[in-house]
Formats: sequence, structure tokens, C-alpha cells
Amino acid sequence: MDDRDPFASPLQVPTANRPLLGLTVLVVEDSRYASEAMRLLCLRSGARIRRADCLKSARRHLQTYRPAVVIVDLGLPDGSGISLIEELAQAAPRMSLILGTSGDDGSRETALAAGADGFLSKPITSLAVFQQAVLRHLPPNQHPRGLHLTSDDQIHPDKMAFHDDMAHVADVLSDSQDEKVLDYVAQFLGGVARSIGDNPLAQAADDLAHSRAVGAPVGTNAARIAGLVHERLQHRKAI
Repeated sequence: MDDRDPFASPLQVPTANRPLLGLTVLVVEDSRYASEAMRLLCLRSGARIRRADCLKSARRHLQTYRPAVVIVDLGLPDGSGISLIEELAQAAPRMSLILGTSGDDGSRETALAAGADGFLSKPITSLAVFQQAVLRHLPPNQHPRGLHLTSDDQIHPDKMAFHDDMAHVADVLSDSQDEKVLDYVAQFLGGVARSIGDNPLAQAADDLAHSRAVGAPVGTNAARIAGLVHERLQHRKAI
């Protein structure tokens, strides 16, 4: 089955400069910053993008649309992206391409074992890496004709999307700080912080994750993260 966008013009065929033209990509991602990076990558590649920020939203999309490519973040607010990858891999007919993504490169094997065709390690900023990861697994009839000119361009998401992620974490922590919430915050912040190069925030997220893993008290780590998030939100107000 051809998974091209049924609403796209029949003249939209891949070109060397826009090798994903005519394809629709569903990005299942809760981070606004990571989603903005994906939007720019798809835009530069010629693909249409749809976004779902949780498993429930993704499943609702998939009841209506059949994208050519589904990119699934493994840590989502209402569960693991692994469950969605398993569902998509076992569906008949199967999606042309399923990719897992995470800031934890150790999740690669888990995603592949669940049925993903490939894996994208965050941060995803290289246009060439993104395009090659998609084209590597698409059938030949969905490749651009002739030589594909790979680009080493790097994309740079709007930093306001990062501040949106900080506001999201602040809201999550204000609602609850139970164990599942703290696990989610550690995973979410770790990926976002590494994507933007915020080393203090990434270290705080890693420390919280480690404390949870070994069963140590997390009060100090949670308070540290709350303080760092507050600082970044205050910086946004100052701007």
C-alpha cells in the first residue's frame, strides 16, 4: 500500500532537495522543543507533519489518518511509547516506517525489539541524519529519482518552545510529586535539557532518575529540579 498523503497533489514527488515530499509524518512527542525540531526537519525535507503529544492523541490520529512514517518518543505522559510501537508493528497492513526516539540511547534495542524499524537519538538536529533515517527504510518507489543531495545543515528550534516545556514541568510538579510523576519528569527533562545543551538541568534530571532507581530519598533532587525550572521560567519573563 502507498502511504502517501491522500490529500497531497499527485504532482508532489520526491526531489533531491526535498526527498520526503508527498509523505506525512506523525510525530508522537510531548516536548514542544523536540516537536519544533521535528517540524523544521520535516519542513526542510518536504514532508507534512502531524503531532500527537500522548498515546491517546496518537491513537485518535491513527483512527483517521494513515501516515507514511510514525516517529514515537518512548517516554510519554500517559505511558510508554513502546506499547504504541508494538501495536503499529503488529497492525495489518503495517505502517511503511516506524521509528523510535529518545534522549536515552540505551533505549535503542528496546525500541527495535518492540518492532521499530529504526531509532533516532535526541537531540535530532542534522537534516542529513533525519532524511537518511527515513529513506533507509522506505520502499524504492518513495525515494527521489536520481542522486539524493544530502545536506549537513543543522536546524535550530525556537527557544520559546523550550520555555513551554519548562512551564509544562512546573504544572506537572504542582499537581503531584508521586513516584510515577517524578519518573516522568526525570525522563522528560533529561531529554529536553540535553537537546538544548542545558547541562545543569540534564545533571539534575539524571540525579533524580538515579535516586529513583536505587530507592534513595528524592526530596532534595525534586526541590533542585523545581528550582532550576523556576529559574528558567523567570528568565523567560525577563526577556
